[in-house]
Amino acid sequence: MNQRAQQGFTLIELMIVVAIIGILAAIAVPAYNEYVLKSKLTEAFTELSTMRVKMEQYFQDNRTYVGACTAGTVAPLPSGTKYFTYACSDLGATTFTVTAAGVDAQGTGAFGYTINQSNVRTTTGGWGTSASCWIGNKGGTC
Repeated sequence: MNQRAQQGFTLIELMIVVAIIGILAAIAVPAYNEYVLKSKLTEAFTELSTMRVKMEQYFQDNRTYVGACTAGTVAPLPSGTKYFTYACSDLGATTFTVTAAGVDAQGTGAFGYTINQSNVRTTTGGWGTSASCWIGNKGGTC
């Protein structure tokens, strides 16, 4: 009668592995979610920067910002975007403000950014507020 040595893992060994996986997941998942959110914010930064250039083109052609931000002009509002909605305000002879407001369903609802004719970039919500830059990091830095 040969007795075979039993093979396999003990319950303690399995519990240690599960605990290690849990600890790694607790660290990795929030970091990954923050990374994904930061990537969504780039839509606002890109579209607002592009919109500012288009507004300057409109001003060069018309010597005013009045009438910009409409379809058929060189400076229409961005369309087909997923994470932010865009609006123009304060359209005057020499002033404009373009705003990006986050879409709640996409996880960016708390975030808001603006840019104006002087290239002043402001953050109105999200990870903080700033009157001089777009905050794109959880620590509140620009």
